[in-house]
Amino acid sequence: MIKLRFALAAGAAVSFVANAAGAQALPPVLTGAPTAAAVNARCNELLTRSANLRKQLEATAKASGLAALQQFDMLVNVLYAASGEAGLYREVLVDKAARDAAQDCEVKVGTEFNALSLSRPIYEKLKAVPPQADKATAFYLRRTLQQFELSGVALDTDKRAEARKLADRISELTTEFQANIPKGRRTMTASVAELDGLPADFIAAHKPGPDGMVTLSSDSADFVPVMTYAKSSALRERYQRLYSQVAYPANDKVLRELIDARQAFARLIGRPDFATMDFESRMLNTPAKVEALLSEMAAAAKPAADSDYAKKLAVLRQTDPQATKINPWDNNYLTPIVQKQSYGFDRQEARRYFSYPKVRDGILQLSEDLFGVDIRPWKTALWHPKAEAYEMLEGGKVIGRFFLDMHPREGKYEHANVVPIRQGMRGQLPVAALVMNAPDGLMEHSDVETFLHEYGHLLHAIFGGQNQRWSGQAGFANEADFTEAPSQMLEEWVYDYDTLKRFATDETGKPIPQDLVAQMNRARHFNLGMGDMGQLGYSEAALRFYQNPAPADLGAAYRKYVNTYSMIPLPEWNQGQDSFGHLAGYGASYYTYRWSKVIADDLFTRFAREGLRNPRTAADYRRLVLAPGGTKPAAELVQNFLGRPISIDAYKAEMAQAAR
Repeated sequence: MIKLRFALAAGAAVSFVANAAGAQALPPVLTGAPTAAAVNARCNELLTRSANLRKQLEATAKASGLAALQQFDMLVNVLYAASGEAGLYREVLVDKAARDAAQDCEVKVGTEFNALSLSRPIYEKLKAVPPQADKATAFYLRRTLQQFELSGVALDTDKRAEARKLADRISELTTEFQANIPKGRRTMTASVAELDGLPADFIAAHKPGPDGMVTLSSDSADFVPVMTYAKSSALRERYQRLYSQVAYPANDKVLRELIDARQAFARLIGRPDFATMDFESRMLNTPAKVEALLSEMAAAAKPAADSDYAKKLAVLRQTDPQATKINPWDNNYLTPIVQKQSYGFDRQEARRYFSYPKVRDGILQLSEDLFGVDIRPWKTALWHPKAEAYEMLEGGKVIGRFFLDMHPREGKYEHANVVPIRQGMRGQLPVAALVMNAPDGLMEHSDVETFLHEYGHLLHAIFGGQNQRWSGQAGFANEADFTEAPSQMLEEWVYDYDTLKRFATDETGKPIPQDLVAQMNRARHFNLGMGDMGQLGYSEAALRFYQNPAPADLGAAYRKYVNTYSMIPLPEWNQGQDSFGHLAGYGASYYTYRWSKVIADDLFTRFAREGLRNPRTAADYRRLVLAPGGTKPAAELVQNFLGRPISIDAYKAEMAQAAR
């Protein structure tokens, strides 16, 4: 997942651009552990600069043609920096007051961006820019004008004022929804006996308190292992209830108002609903195209999902012969049992080879091997002892910097994402942060997969940010339903023995056995069908929420939408809509992950044919897909790499294999 740097008034991804060439240099990233006062000072510094630049551009008659575009670039580059730093601080700072200050700053950044996106004088200046021979500039200008128009800039004065009011409120609600999720963190207790089945290192890290009970939190580092390995069905059911009600009911009110505000905004600019508006600048640019994708993917995934379900139910009946269905709290628990019984793959055995420091070093080394770069520690102040900083070099020259904040703690962002902090462009190095909640010790193979996925966003941010002319075309500034594809494709390397043997070693240093990796690959397609059907359900929920007014009972509607595709219906007590952060950040477009999966499978066909560690293939991939950033339509990037248009055939073939 990536953190969207901005949202339009209605929450759609932004394509605005900025050029640092000739602009005043941005201040260095505020590192260390800034106080609330320091966060406020940095926020005010950047927002004052952006407001001054906006007013100057609006007022000056000399700002015309390419000069107007360049001044606009300076302005938005400042806003990108303000958004990136505030987003990072809200997610990672230990001090609550500082996190709250960052949250307030994000709202202020949204407000300033809304003022820009509804500035008729700036829009008119950009609209008057003559046709550009430079294809990248022409493409960027076309997308920028489209985003202005989707912001309501063409409305009359009164309606623009209404759009501004809605836009500001949407910015506030989006930030509030996201911030409420870590604030809604919950805990529960379990007896030591109830932890039977959990790995020894997990039990050792969860000592009972004076009352003899173990405290478990809603953090994924606790939740995932318990739901996967705990033999106690009663514990798993209790835990599932707790986890599925994070941020409930606090976020119900926020989500309801957010949905209605986005719908009102869409209607104000002449669109029937927010989903229609949200998709307009994407690869799949209409709800009909998205609906067709979901249906086609479901048709391909359903046979595999039926096979998955049957295998899990058969295992459940080994202990409960009368079982006729799989409960939600049984699903994750049954998966590794089937993998072991049917495919010989023992997930707990695999965990022994995935300790965090070795995984981190192996992933960094993989990028060095594939792309010919070097990575070294970056000596800079950090906000927490467990945070890390690195810089990437090529030919001895620093080409980008990044942070890793990889382990859970109270108050921290609870999922995994990449936050772009500085755009990579002429005169400005790309800087980004990967924020995750992996165990600080032995990791599940799925944690390794998630790490590599997010690291793929870091690579895209850096490789796509080398000497770009325009900030908005740097990094993963593609159509928003493409940006997950490169990261999803990179997940394939965690199934490659030649890659894993280099860093996956046990406590004695012995590499992961080739037979174990072979078993992992035999088991990898199991649960793929059920998993995708579940993801299609979440995609359906995001789409339907934003095609209609907010329902009176958000939980009932959410469950209904998800259950359209999910093989295991959500129970009546599930209130997952309140912790589904993508409903705010991605709006109607959660389908992005499914469409990106189609593209990722297609991109990988060339690596599968030519070799996962083939340096020529990797160089072509970097040059043709990552390095252009958002300078070309995403479909063109894929075609340049594959030599043909995007096809869903690879996805269908994978599902057909999974169904066998």
